[in-house]
Order: sequence, then structure tokens, then C-alpha cells
Amino acid sequence: MQPINIPIIAVIGSDGSGKSTVCEHLINCVQKYGPAVRIHLGKQAGNVERAVVKLPLMGKALNKTIKHNKVKSAKKLPGPVPALVIMSFVFRRLLRFRRMLACHRHGLIVLADRYPQIQIPGAYDGTVFPANVTGSRFVLWLAGLERSSFSWMANHKPDLVIKLNVDLDVACARKPDHRREALAKKIAITPQLTFDGSQLVDIDANKPLDEVLIDAEKAITSFMEARGYRCIENS
Repeated sequence: MQPINIPIIAVIGSDGSGKSTVCEHLINCVQKYGPAVRIHLGKQAGNVERAVVKLPLMGKALNKTIKHNKVKSAKKLPGPVPALVIMSFVFRRLLRFRRMLACHRHGLIVLADRYPQIQIPGAYDGTVFPANVTGSRFVLWLAGLERSSFSWMANHKPDLVIKLNVDLDVACARKPDHRREALAKKIAITPQLTFDGSQLVDIDANKPLDEVLIDAEKAITSFMEARGYRCIENS
């Protein structure tokens, strides 16, 4: 008989750390301990940008609006249109997060690719609107809505967070289309995230992929067994 304390497991790391590949492998590992689901909890803004720019007539204009969303270090809040675009990503993330909680309530072990955080505003998988800056009443309201949304999501903290730590040169080699300074910021922030006391496991993602997958699987096995789970294949 399996325990009832069904876990939520998150995998985080900079672009180029191998999150998606690791999650693709780990879902099979997690399913050895019971029914499980893999859910992406990031913004996926890059995917949206690539789809938007292909739209007829309005594609270029909408893509330009998305590009202007980079307000994390701004001295004032963006205008209404960019703010609404930002909130569209927040609402999409909220929908996926609610779906994750519903799956969890129905007894599924959750493997989350990325996880919302409020520890470091402006960092990846965190809030976007800059704090303590001026703006219109409407945009200030949207910024407050974003903060409250992220606070609610972060309150549902994961039981285990697997951190994929990668060096900047390695990440740049794997993601040559990404800006080096953006990758550097994410890499620097990853070790700082604590997720309010969640159990943390650090993995060296500079290693060859096979070794990274082995380390990640060992982390899952150790965690699940410590929680009282037994591998179904061995039952």
C-alpha cells in the first residue's frame, strides 16, 4: 500500500541546463512509484512569440508588443497594452497551475518542469512587473494582481526541488540563440532559490547527459523511498 502524502516534484535550472530532457526521463522514473503527470509551469513566452509572429496582418505588431515586455528593471510600469500582454502569460500560468493542483488532488504524483517563485522578483519563473515604481492606476492594479497570483502559487510549495546547475559557457554552447547576459543572470540566481524550505537537491548539469540523468534518477529514488514509496515494478 502506497503512502497518502503524494509529492510535488519540481525541476528548475537555467536555459541550457537540460530541464526538458531531464523531465522527459524522470516522468518514467516517477511513474514507477504510482500514477504521475508532468506539467510545464513556465511562461513559455518564447513559444508564444514564435507563434505570434506567424499570424497574418497583426503578427509583426503583436510580436513587437511582446518584445517590449522586458520591464523587469524599468523605472516605471509599462503602458496598458504591454501590461495586458504580461498578464496574459500570468493567466496562462495560473490555468496550468490549477490543472496541476487538480491532478494532485486526484492522487497523481506531480513532476513540474519549472515552478513559480516569489523569493527573487524579476527572476525567471517569478513576477515580471517591477516593484515600487510609478504607473497608471490600471497597470498598478494589474501589477498587484500578478503579485497576489504568484504569492498564491508559491504558497503551494513543492516537496522536492531538483536544481540543475550549469556553467555559463556550457549553457551558451547549448543555447547559442540565447543572450549570454540573460543566461548569466539565471545561472547566478538558481542556487539562491529555496522555495520556502522545500527539500533541495543540486545536480551538476555540466556533466554528460547520461550522468545527469543517472544523478536525477537517484535523487528521485532516494526521495520517494524516504517518503515510504515502493517501486511498483518491485512490488
